[in-house]
Amino acid sequence: MGKVLLFTDPGIDDSMAIMFALLHPDVELVGVVSGYGNVEQEQATDNVVYLLRLAGRDDIPVFAGAKFPLSGELVSYYPEIHGEEGLGPIEVPVEIEEELLNFTDLFDLIEEHGNDLTIIDVGRLTSLAMAFILGGEEIMNQVNGIFLMGGAFLVPGNVTPLAEANFHGDPIAANLIMERAENVAIVPLNVTEYAIVTDEMINEVTSQEFNAFTPLIEPIYEFYSEAYGRLVPGINGAPFHDVVTITAYTNPANFTFIEKPVSVSVEPETRGQSISDFRPEKAEDFEEEVGQDHWLAMDFNYSEFAREFTETMTTRSGEVENE
Repeated sequence: MGKVLLFTDPGIDDSMAIMFALLHPDVELVGVVSGYGNVEQEQATDNVVYLLRLAGRDDIPVFAGAKFPLSGELVSYYPEIHGEEGLGPIEVPVEIEEELLNFTDLFDLIEEHGNDLTIIDVGRLTSLAMAFILGGEEIMNQVNGIFLMGGAFLVPGNVTPLAEANFHGDPIAANLIMERAENVAIVPLNVTEYAIVTDEMINEVTSQEFNAFTPLIEPIYEFYSEAYGRLVPGINGAPFHDVVTITAYTNPANFTFIEKPVSVSVEPETRGQSISDFRPEKAEDFEEEVGQDHWLAMDFNYSEFAREFTETMTTRSGEVENE
């Protein structure tokens, strides 16, 4: 079982990723950093705490992450995709009463676990960039590695023709991570958009009340899949970008990775575009210009993803009283 520090901004697919991580036998979730992204930071934190309480995991520390991008600009949210509170039709019956841990307390967690710890970031990269700015590379690169959901390579973006939402949301932060972080695995849109959770899979994982999360799954999935049905007519389900990113950690052999240096555009016309050079004869020149290589997921085995999702979400756990 590997120790994971999760950066997130729930959001329906982030929420499913949190549930997945809590249920997966190979993940020991040791902390969560909640930031803005799909919803405001305060709502994201309420959603994280709600899910942890459902699982009876009040022991997992929650750190208050970023409220807006490094540029300081106003943030656009997507209630038509994630709902007003980030969990589709679910009204989250939690308001944070206890004090959250200070953001800088996460450095104690990182130093405690060191190379036994992996960071997974499935949201905007602002909070992770802040950690590098405040803690420095010496602390942050102690971890075993970093898995990111972000970018779009050789495919269109999903918020602009060029850019995926997490990189577009804070391209300055994304570019900082590309430059400063070591041992980064990027799971981009060219993989995640094919990680479709279908009606049939949801029927299977909700056929019984397997765990405390089961009652949430169908309503949030229906909201999410209806939103994707409007965006992509004819789609059978919805892509769960963040869940498949967790599986890149739990089941890396299921993915095809290549090593490439990456940069992220901060120019207004190409904001958030993830850039790498796929020409064999020019790759070394680009690496000299941009810097270190990162691992890019280019493909995955969908059947294996579907199996792992279904198996994990039907994990039985003790009954936890709803809030």
